[in-house]
Amino acid sequence: MENKITPFLWFDGDVEEAINFYTTVFKQAKVLSSRRGPEGKVFTATFEIEGQRFMALNGGPMYSFTPAVSFFVKCTGQEEVDELWNKLSEGGEIQRCGWLKDKFGLSWQIIPDTLEKLLGDPDQQKVQRVMQAMFQMDKIDISRLNQAYNEN
Repeated sequence: MENKITPFLWFDGDVEEAINFYTTVFKQAKVLSSRRGPEGKVFTATFEIEGQRFMALNGGPMYSFTPAVSFFVKCTGQEEVDELWNKLSEGGEIQRCGWLKDKFGLSWQIIPDTLEKLLGDPDQQKVQRVMQAMFQMDKIDISRLNQAYNEN
């Protein structure tokens, strides 16, 4: 079933490079279609990452990405966090608490599913320790989260 809502991304001349990048970063990703403009450059494209469809446009410099909209990637372990963090942050900007901006300016949150579990604990002291540990991190480190959670 096709998604009813699809994120539409506006790029400044580098849409083909961007979708080629994203479809190599994620294991389950592919370009679904692309249309070239009169100059031969990709003008619009549709691609899919981990079952989420995206549309992209080579729209020009009028608009740029902002961290007010980001893509939250739920990871199953530290290995996946490390892999995605390293690939997506290359040439981009590392930020705090699992956030980064990739080389195209798009914001991502690379978050292990462990964090949601730890933050859902009814013991608010444990939750606060985990939050304080996370606030000290750029890339999320599951072992440090667990260490904070288990402190006495």
